[in-house]
Amino acid sequence: MNCFSNLVCSIVLLHYACCNGNTNHPVILVPGDGGSQIEAKLSKPKTVSKLCKQTTDDYFTLWLNGWDLMPKAIDCWTDNMLLQYDEKTHTTFNNDGVETRVPGFGNTTTVEYLGHDWVIGKSAQYYHAIAEALVLHLGYQRGINLHGAPYDFRKAANEQKDYFDNVVKLIESTYESNGEKSVILVTHSMGSTMMLYMLNHKPQDWKDKYIRAHISMAGVWAGTIRAMKVFAIGDNLGSVWVNHKAFRKEQRSNPSLNWLMPNLDVWSSDEILVKAENINITKENFEEFYKLLNSSDGLELWKNTKNLIKELTPPGVELYCIYSYGMPTPEQLVYKNFPDGVPVRQIGDGDGTVNIRSLEFCKQWSDKQSHRVITKSFKRLDHNNILKDKQVVEYVKDVVQNILQNSSDNIHEDSV
Repeated sequence: MNCFSNLVCSIVLLHYACCNGNTNHPVILVPGDGGSQIEAKLSKPKTVSKLCKQTTDDYFTLWLNGWDLMPKAIDCWTDNMLLQYDEKTHTTFNNDGVETRVPGFGNTTTVEYLGHDWVIGKSAQYYHAIAEALVLHLGYQRGINLHGAPYDFRKAANEQKDYFDNVVKLIESTYESNGEKSVILVTHSMGSTMMLYMLNHKPQDWKDKYIRAHISMAGVWAGTIRAMKVFAIGDNLGSVWVNHKAFRKEQRSNPSLNWLMPNLDVWSSDEILVKAENINITKENFEEFYKLLNSSDGLELWKNTKNLIKELTPPGVELYCIYSYGMPTPEQLVYKNFPDGVPVRQIGDGDGTVNIRSLEFCKQWSDKQSHRVITKSFKRLDHNNILKDKQVVEYVKDVVQNILQNSSDNIHEDSV
């Protein structure tokens, strides 16, 4: 190639070195709680309402379909979505006559958008902005070196063996098909803790070979007080039509919600998590939270999941830990009489969903592993909207680009 200037040569070589689909470090997008589509097929012995379908000929979108979250349809959705608990095997299973699957593993479509109906509209966009930035600016190709790894987010890591096996296969096959380039994991929320769990269970030589970096956004490293609020009174997912209690039965059945409870090693004994005239709940009597809510299944789900990443062992890979602060975030639930009524939420710092101590726990890993831990915080970004924010998308793109160029000179980080 005859280059008429050093500048042109540099541009052309840079393109082939970092922006060609066959030479980029592949990226795998791992979603958080609620960040994967779920499809269902019905053959139910009975329904909870005459409005509910009892059977379907094929799979349909169970999550996320805005029509199912409307007032007259929510009971049908709840009955189709909730899980049953088997106390003998310590595992969960679908309701009778409900068969579910998670579509799009390996693709990005079902993690870029969670649905397509006009009821949810723009709120259905998830990883799309980040995927587009990688495709348009860095030459990534969906399905070749840009993949998604969705999963049944209702379940915690202890029930995800098949999923983790598939993720490992995806990482290894993507590594091989892209010129033995190690993989960049891009994760959000519970997806970050899912990958932490997986990495903690892989040998270091495997991680050194197959994982180039882990880019985490809004990782729920040490759990969140908001999980207690959701379990106690439910979360209406922002719906203006449906009461939060309509969602509570389904949400309480999810092992993942119990896994997201505060890691009690990160909260001190004198911190009151639930304050009421009849009881104060701290880390010392945390089981009373479930007992007073008459949720024996919930207590068992918490016991099954609370130690999965309790030690918060560093991932053993280069970590870019991105999070937001400055959003009002529940720090304590205050009742007159627990569990009656709706609590007053005492507000602390965080991203609106996750407490700041949990989001920035990754800072503590900087001197506990040989691989770099780079933290970057953004002010006043919501837990989910962090994926769509232009500054964050640009930062993630820059991190990936600098990894491709094998340079960190242009990466701005917070001082630790």
